[in-house]
Amino acid sequence: TQAIIFGRKHNWLMCLLYLGTFGSFIGYAAGFPLLIKSQFPAVNPLAYAWLGPLLGAVVRPFGGWLSDKLGGARVTFWDFVVMAAAVLGVLAFLPQGGQGGNFTGFFLMFLVLFLTTGIGNGSTFRMIPVIFLNQALAGVDARNPEAVARATKEGNTQGAATLGFTAAMAAYGGFFIPKSYGTSISLTGGPEAALYVFFAFYLVCIAVTWWHYARRNAP
Repeated sequence: TQAIIFGRKHNWLMCLLYLGTFGSFIGYAAGFPLLIKSQFPAVNPLAYAWLGPLLGAVVRPFGGWLSDKLGGARVTFWDFVVMAAAVLGVLAFLPQGGQGGNFTGFFLMFLVLFLTTGIGNGSTFRMIPVIFLNQALAGVDARNPEAVARATKEGNTQGAATLGFTAAMAAYGGFFIPKSYGTSISLTGGPEAALYVFFAFYLVCIAVTWWHYARRNAP
């Protein structure tokens, strides 16, 4: 019954968006100490690395609450805009050629990233059940209680299955982000290439969110 989600477009679209939020959260949490140690050797990663994941975890319920007030798609769209800007901020404060860099600015930009991943976790998680319930109820005669109940059950089942599947897919962010840092550092001497890939990915998430969910008359 749940396997029907593999033929649903919105399952795969939300996998992409949840990878951008939850996947980013666990990936940044896993890779943050490595990045601090490699870019700012004089700084003790253990003194700072725990603050970002804590902030992202604590703020997640706020993302759901805000989505209840403003709409999940709107919150997710602007969340990805801020995430993309924060990645550029991280790049601006990194050392260049092993010289310079500003740890305070770097750390604050990463706190913004953790903040937005937490909010985005809540907003994307809010979107999924609404999307599938609306899809199931589309075209159903509201005056027919049996049809409404049947469609509601179907929408809730698909929404629950999609929540589980997207979370499983997004968990790969915990592998890809640290691996991207390591690959970028080994090939280019710095993490900049990986961060530019993340920036491009967030641009894709912005476009997908806007086109499919956030724009006026979005499907």
